[in-house]
Amino acid sequence: MMTRQNTIMIMPLLHSWNFRLIAMITRLRAVLLCVLAVLFMCLPGFSHPEDELCGPDGGMDPELCRALTELDQATSAAVTTDQLLVDTGRTLIGNASFFLKAGVDHILPGGLDHILFVLALFFAVRRFGPLLLQISLFTLAHSASLAMASLGWVNIPASIVEPLIAASIAFVAIENIAIQKLKWWRMLIIFGFGLLHGLGFAGFFMDQSLPEGFFWSSLIGFNIGVELGQISVVLVAGLLFGWFFKHSWYRRIVAIPASLIIAFISAYWAIERVIL
Repeated sequence: MMTRQNTIMIMPLLHSWNFRLIAMITRLRAVLLCVLAVLFMCLPGFSHPEDELCGPDGGMDPELCRALTELDQATSAAVTTDQLLVDTGRTLIGNASFFLKAGVDHILPGGLDHILFVLALFFAVRRFGPLLLQISLFTLAHSASLAMASLGWVNIPASIVEPLIAASIAFVAIENIAIQKLKWWRMLIIFGFGLLHGLGFAGFFMDQSLPEGFFWSSLIGFNIGVELGQISVVLVAGLLFGWFFKHSWYRRIVAIPASLIIAFISAYWAIERVIL
């Protein structure tokens, strides 16, 4: 039979192995994030092979490149016609539902930059209370700027907004690494960045063919869809990483590596959007 002394000796060993197992699983998740980071940067190449292979040094046959380009343009036109143009006979509720779905689709899976910003906010804290406060401020800000831009009160070119959005993600991610505790001024920064992201949402929203007399239902539906997409991101992140909030190694093994990956991707996007 196992004596009390043997039990006391075994317990630290079990605790040590449990810690190692959790750390190993967390590292595997960090590796998965790295793989996703690479895929995110390669997505344009997978979606539009002619962009990557039909350049001066691509080596592809010009006729094949021309055919790929025409096919891509035809597909884009079909998507625009079938999914984005609004039926003028749609009811108020039907129109709001249409734009609600468009808002969700704009985040999942299309809004990778907005997803990374929400994840950067997620990895900044270890409690859901401060996380909820940050998300609420971000939501309030981008809802306000989305409405103002859609009404024509604010008009900033996408060539300025898009690089700044990417830079804002990098800023928050780097701040996660540099600062351990949430500061009051971070809330002001998040609100400002929320205004910026709202201008990005507005660029997509205003590209839609809005039916006359349905502006507000379109705007409200789209905004709710965006929020549902963001909430989905937070819920998935919470299910994956929320269990480890209370562990002392969470920041070192989870939050910092994840923030580094987010900072790298968003910095790459910022440079790419300025150059291209």
